[in-house]
Amino acid sequence: MPKPDAALLNPARYPFTHTITTRFADIDPNRHLNNVALAAMMEDARVRFNMAQGDAIRIGERRAMVASVAMEYLAQGHFPDPVTVYNAVESVGRSSWSVVQLLVQNDTAVAFARSALVAIADDRPAPISDAFRTALQGQWGLRP
Repeated sequence: MPKPDAALLNPARYPFTHTITTRFADIDPNRHLNNVALAAMMEDARVRFNMAQGDAIRIGERRAMVASVAMEYLAQGHFPDPVTVYNAVESVGRSSWSVVQLLVQNDTAVAFARSALVAIADDRPAPISDAFRTALQGQWGLRP
């Protein structure tokens, strides 16, 4: 994955934030936040971002499923300082949408992730409702 566009490293563009306390167990032998711990922090923030959207995706049997996640490590993170994960919808397709996340610690961008989520019904991709599409592109979308 290429380094993210510099515009995606601006926390002000993201409509949802989640702060996470780092744990001693999150560090590696070099005393940096471990890449697996950073991925778990991104996952936690992405789930909370999905929860903040309410039941918009839960129409009948429809639910959200992660199809892919790509992460770029930008700087070292350290224990014990907390991290903040910024979340936004980058784009919306017929049955899927892209979520971008920026993990920041002490005003330094530590990691960037891009995930593809798919609306699923009956174990198959399903079209996104117009109401959910509007919310994804408006309220939860990247800010200019």
